[in-house]
Amino acid sequence: MKAKIGIIGGGSWGTALGILLANKNHKVKMWVRNQGQLKEMQEKSENVRYLPEVQLPKELKLSNNIEEVLSDKDIVLLATPSHSIRQILKEYGSHIKREQIIVNVAKGIENDTLMRVSQIVQEFLPDNKYVMLSGPSHAEEVARGIPTTVVSASTDRDAAQYIQDVFMTVDFRVYTNLDVVGVELAGALKNVIALAAGISDGSGYGDNTKAALMTRGIFEMARLGEKMGASPSTFSGLAGIGDLIVTCTSMLSRNRQAGILIGKGASVEESIREIGMVVEGIKTTKSTYMLAKKYDVDMPITEELYKVLYEGKDVKQSVPNLMDRDKKEEMENMVFFKGINW
Repeated sequence: MKAKIGIIGGGSWGTALGILLANKNHKVKMWVRNQGQLKEMQEKSENVRYLPEVQLPKELKLSNNIEEVLSDKDIVLLATPSHSIRQILKEYGSHIKREQIIVNVAKGIENDTLMRVSQIVQEFLPDNKYVMLSGPSHAEEVARGIPTTVVSASTDRDAAQYIQDVFMTVDFRVYTNLDVVGVELAGALKNVIALAAGISDGSGYGDNTKAALMTRGIFEMARLGEKMGASPSTFSGLAGIGDLIVTCTSMLSRNRQAGILIGKGASVEESIREIGMVVEGIKTTKSTYMLAKKYDVDMPITEELYKVLYEGKDVKQSVPNLMDRDKKEEMENMVFFKGINW
């Protein structure tokens, strides 16, 4: 099965997936907005800025013409930062046909509306099938063929399985999942916890502290997700704990890198400049904090991180605040276990 695929976005993730799909002999064309970047990629067969030292296959076609990239495709792959998707669909959504499947790989929540990407897509393309591709998947490793597993999430089972078939290789294993809400929230919220883990590392705290942040962080994520209609079990899978582990522990994680810089005393703006790429977790922290208030969900790690990023709170004050809260059961919903009144 060979598909025609248009990729919107010439960053690291769009490029990595373009390489994967082209190597699988799909017909792939990628939109690169910046003319200078496009010229460099065509001349050097390499995305020097976003994915250096990885050769681009000649089968991966590049273009600065988005209409050309969208035309006559089976699949449109959204691989831009989540906060730019609304503007792209507003400008170019009319060129997308209703039979084209929309695959999104951006992980974030819109600040102004608190909408997930699927909701933004639904607003502009209500008749198109939508799939979220997410999981523990650094672009740098996918591009080099390092074994990776992700999930293809859609409310349309046929669409989820079709994308599973299109993307799956011996090095890139794809599972299906019907919980779009959970997969989208997990992919976005894990960046918040990864920022906190990075700040912990940069501030000189230890492995015990980071393990606590990750464990209680996934609990926060699942608690909000359940309130918003997601399945709690999704947060125990690849899109949840899997993505959280890789993002909180790897130096390939931009969110962790930014957190480390902030923990060492850099401002948010300085950390973004130093990373040189989008750090989704910074904007998502604000969105998550607002969602927690909207749905009345207790998210202490998110709240403390919001105060550090947006209110200038000292990290050294946040950790004691988290540690000195009222004592609780670890699993508030498991006070009764196996019929024993504990």
